Amino acid sequence: MNKVKKIALFLLCAVLLSSFAFAVSSPAKAVKEAPPIEKAQAAYVSCIETGEVLYLYNADSAIYTASSTKLMTAIVSIETLSDRLDEKITVTAKMLSEVSGNRLGLQEGEIVSIRDLIYILVTGGNNDAAYCLAYLSADSVEAFVDMMNDRAATLGAHNTFYTNPTGMHDELMKTTVSDTAKIAKHAWSLSLFVDASSSQKYVMEATNMSEFRNIYNRNCLISKYYNSEYFNGSCAGLNAGSTPQGGHCVITVAKNEDLSYLILVMGAESNEDTIYSYYNVQNLIDWAFSSFAMIDVLKEDRVICELPVSLSSAVDYVTVAPAKTISAFLPTDVDIEKEVEYSWTTKNETLEAPLKTGDPVGQISAVYKGSEDSEAKILGTCDLVATADVERSDFLYTLNRIEEFTKKPGFIAAIIFGVIASAIVILLNARMRKTRGPY
Repeated sequence: MNKVKKIALFLLCAVLLSSFAFAVSSPAKAVKEAPPIEKAQAAYVSCIETGEVLYLYNADSAIYTASSTKLMTAIVSIETLSDRLDEKITVTAKMLSEVSGNRLGLQEGEIVSIRDLIYILVTGGNNDAAYCLAYLSADSVEAFVDMMNDRAATLGAHNTFYTNPTGMHDELMKTTVSDTAKIAKHAWSLSLFVDASSSQKYVMEATNMSEFRNIYNRNCLISKYYNSEYFNGSCAGLNAGSTPQGGHCVITVAKNEDLSYLILVMGAESNEDTIYSYYNVQNLIDWAFSSFAMIDVLKEDRVICELPVSLSSAVDYVTVAPAKTISAFLPTDVDIEKEVEYSWTTKNETLEAPLKTGDPVGQISAVYKGSEDSEAKILGTCDLVATADVERSDFLYTLNRIEEFTKKPGFIAAIIFGVIASAIVILLNARMRKTRGPY
């Protein structure tokens, strides 16, 4: 193949592929509409792996913190007491003096471990453990609540304010579902919290004042002990509970084969038949699982183009393909052929032998066009690589080196200098012959 044909082939490939590059002429399909939220004040769904927020309902409306308070109580306690988990402590009358609401029944003088208290709080949702942990973490409940509010601020939950460590109702204690999601994401990063909130039950060893106790998870997504209707094996953690004023709250992570979704429903109502926090969460789980997935948008075995190859006597071109498969988080109804496009570049117009399979020769990006009113989104980028070995011809290589050498400025200058020097010598010789005359 001569040089003109090689260049023509390259330009043809470029034209074909450029038709795929970054245009946003047609809108992407809409994601399947989320289910309506029924009898609840706020809801939130995001993908843990990508951080993408998928659904918001009254995201920034002020609501009572209710049981979600225990997320922050656990976070501060775990972070403050992490090096003392197996330490045995003695419960004091002061620790129990302000306890109200749901409690395990810890007694003054009872000896328990700090780890026990974490599980009593997180798995059982018991308020007596919350106060014990508050006193162990700080000098007073007031100081501990200050720590809670400070930690909320550092997590970006600037519209959240706590006045106690349990979530028992206080008109001043407010949050938003967006704030609570930020707090829940951090709780999800703490392995002890995840273990405790995902356990169906915690067996607390006998103490000096009690036989062993089974502490069942109050989250009905996790445990069937209190209500089997809402159990969901795809869920892990994180918190569930209610107050008369704040309503029912459920915060969980639902996991399928590839992805995890953080789902919150807060301020929900209930009646004899339905607890709407669980009802809405179940619907949102089903929606997230069916509407989104990790999808292969560019497979590594896809041939992108053929590029000319020089210095080989065996082949004139080599095919190139992505170095790896690019996968992206997308709606499950995405039309890859219509909604995903590709932009690529190569290092050179013509590749030079020798080449090995897998040698990088350029880069390619997969681009999701998005909707009419949104910008195109780069889903991933990887190398373009040669798909075959190409041996170099020593003869063609030698000729090429000679050609390259002759193009160098030094070589050209030397030729010019030689020509000029030769001309001068000829002129001098001619003059000398003229001066001497004929022999």
